[in-house]
Amino acid sequence: MLTIDPPGSTDLDQAVHLQRGSGGQDDGFTVHYAIADVPAFIAPGGALDAETLRRGQTVYLPDGRIPLHPEVISEDTGSLLPGVDRGAYLWTFGLDRTGAVVSTTVERARVRSREQLTYQEAQCRIDAGGDPGSTLALLKEVGLLRARLETARGGASLRLPEQEITTTDHGYQVLTAPPLDVEDWNAQISLMTGIAAAHIMLEGGVGILRTMPPADPDAESTFRARTRALGHPWPQDQPYGEYLRELDITRPQELAIMHAATSLFRGAGYTAFDGDTPEVTVQSAIASPYAHATAPLRRLVDRFVLATCLALENGEDVPLGVRGLLPSLPAAMRDSSLVASRATNAALDLVEAASLHGMEGQEFNAVVISAPSSEQAEKARSQGRLPWGEIQVEQPPVLARFEGEAEAGQRIRAVLVTSDMANRTVLFRVAGQTPPPRPAEVPGGALAPDDHTDPVDWPHQG
Repeated sequence: MLTIDPPGSTDLDQAVHLQRGSGGQDDGFTVHYAIADVPAFIAPGGALDAETLRRGQTVYLPDGRIPLHPEVISEDTGSLLPGVDRGAYLWTFGLDRTGAVVSTTVERARVRSREQLTYQEAQCRIDAGGDPGSTLALLKEVGLLRARLETARGGASLRLPEQEITTTDHGYQVLTAPPLDVEDWNAQISLMTGIAAAHIMLEGGVGILRTMPPADPDAESTFRARTRALGHPWPQDQPYGEYLRELDITRPQELAIMHAATSLFRGAGYTAFDGDTPEVTVQSAIASPYAHATAPLRRLVDRFVLATCLALENGEDVPLGVRGLLPSLPAAMRDSSLVASRATNAALDLVEAASLHGMEGQEFNAVVISAPSSEQAEKARSQGRLPWGEIQVEQPPVLARFEGEAEAGQRIRAVLVTSDMANRTVLFRVAGQTPPPRPAEVPGGALAPDDHTDPVDWPHQG
């Protein structure tokens, strides 16, 4: 087995091993997927059980983390570090030649990871070729098959460039890069496990799902209109997952489309059930019932999913210490996700503001990610200001607000108006554009940049 994670990771939740052949069929695959046995460390009803319920998840910051569990668990005895035996929930999947699951088991086991790789290291080894029967070679093969199945069932993945804060000799900087292919292939194994966990719990009549309603018809119509405006229309008969996979996010218009697609991924949450099947069971972006089951070191709900699935698979009652807390998990995860999101955005906003501090008045190359609508532009003119939108600055790679008239997907030169570290805000303006005259009836003229009365006109910083 081996692990694949971002550089410097020590809280290793998953280890994977793949081999060719399954159930006596040479053209299938067997996937072993080990998930850290966090339940072994948590006494039901104890102080640690209560504290993890309060925290909900690990919060990651540029200079450290606020862990869900004590570090002796999350970064040592519970982590699937290389070269040491660890307790794990071992999922074993038999796949046919198309990558479809034909058998699933889950059990507790002792496992040993033989190697810890970063995504970049794994990608380089895969690209270099080598043993076609190795775990990495088969990860690519199975990942591609699973991605095709995802598209066929109507699922989709957002492949947005990830903004990452890294340390330098002088402080911090923001880096951004398109996701590597191996990240998607690795994610397909996690998605497969989450889908299997959801089906086990639905069949057993108890558990907690990750759900999301289908895209609102109005949101879908708006998105289709934007794809037409950006010169890459979404065909009516093409599944949206297939359409998104075809986008080349190195092209400005298609990057803007990928950002716009986030409007279709709204309303995700957790649904606990015990007895009656819940009304909503599907995570619409995945196009299947789904559960979070593969990151128990850093996310609370996964521990409960693992314990529930193991009991159901063994024909046992779900432990009361697990079953009794299921109804409280959706609120706990919602609240902790809000805290984590705010912390992540605040850190990113601060580093972005710091990276631009002192550069006011300079021009930068940028791509318009989100442009104001005609209604928003008219409202801005009536208030004596330029409309607001969002741009991706090329260097430094900052996602920021701008004011001015521009179209989504357009390359522009943007002037830095302000970089306020105290308030963690950055504002650009389209080069050569100036605000219109302030109407006399508007007290004080244009709205101040920190007036957040209209969240539609004022996109979220970062």
